[in-house]
Amino acid sequence: MKLVRGASVRLRHGAAAAVAATAVLALAAGCAGSSLDQPAAESSASKGAAVKVGLLVPLSGVYAPLGKDMKNGFDLYLDQHDGKLGGREAKVTEADEGEGPQTGVPAATKLVQQDKVAAVVGVVNSAIALGVRNLFDEAKIPLVIANAGANDITGSQASDYVWRTAFSNAAVNEAIGATVAKDMAGKSVYILAPDYAAGKEQMAGFKKTFTAAGGKVAGEQYTPFGKTQDFQPYLSKAERSGAAAVYAFYAGAEAVAFVKQYDQFGLSDKMPLYGSGFLTEGGVLAAQGGAAIGIKTSLHYSNQLDNPENAAFVKAYQAAYDASPTVYSVQAYDAAAALDKALKAADDESGAAIAKALGTVGEIASPRGPWRFGANHDPEQTYYLREVKEQNGAVVNAVIGELTN
Repeated sequence: MKLVRGASVRLRHGAAAAVAATAVLALAAGCAGSSLDQPAAESSASKGAAVKVGLLVPLSGVYAPLGKDMKNGFDLYLDQHDGKLGGREAKVTEADEGEGPQTGVPAATKLVQQDKVAAVVGVVNSAIALGVRNLFDEAKIPLVIANAGANDITGSQASDYVWRTAFSNAAVNEAIGATVAKDMAGKSVYILAPDYAAGKEQMAGFKKTFTAAGGKVAGEQYTPFGKTQDFQPYLSKAERSGAAAVYAFYAGAEAVAFVKQYDQFGLSDKMPLYGSGFLTEGGVLAAQGGAAIGIKTSLHYSNQLDNPENAAFVKAYQAAYDASPTVYSVQAYDAAAALDKALKAADDESGAAIAKALGTVGEIASPRGPWRFGANHDPEQTYYLREVKEQNGAVVNAVIGELTN
């Protein structure tokens, strides 16, 4: 993936403490940029009646904390833009995605068929995103995905009406492969991840660039998803493999347990731990505490990023919610920004016109750094190398560099 380059990264010493601990399972991820401090300008083309927008995020169940972060990010953008998108009042209808397709698909169907929204933002779960693909494609209503990372969403199941402001599972991990290979200098790495689609896709992305750069895989294990509490058997096998380091993807409750046991088992001092950024993102980092110090990860955001947009975003987010923003918050914030620009640029208020306009929004000035939609409707963005460090009494994902594929 070609990356959109931002300004050089500097660490924000004294940035806000990490979000309070939450243990949940995570998912099945040209024009002037949108400013954090200036409301969207109204144009003659965008004047008129209110625009109906659906916000489809988990409001209940194990994914609810992610849904809360996403809702906070989306709401913050609206608050900063006088409640408008495209210069028009935004009437937002919230729907509970729940935990899977059995709840998410009916919720999306209601937004499209009964609530008659012009566009929908959200979706945490990849199975839901894939399950509603045909609904939005056939109804010709844009869906701006603000989290779900399945590769097929913008790959084999791509649609003119489905866009993503988050990530693909492969891309997050492809970005760090060559860096880990360089760090290992010919030594091998052991791979650990949960046994489900996202785990397999994330590890495939890492192996692609890691091995291409000369890295060697000593072995890999896929642990029962959502069921593994004792990682000691897997960690013992990793230690006996002769690998010099471990690369892992876990999220939510599994990430907390894995990182704590990795440290308790004494591997932190023997085998450096690398991983997908979700391993230490958001509430799980506070729960991991000092056990996470030294872990290096790849992700497209950290609340420690030093750029003007992020400084303003972190300050505003903390003031509004008494919490630090996460990657989930930013992805939804940027979904609102992209939709704002598309609604202003659209020739009319039809779904077809809005979807077409999404392809013309150009560069967005984001807390993550500047990004834009690529030809496949995924964001072209910078991925950052992050290292967990202790700063001002809290553990944070300090940014130590930018990553390239």
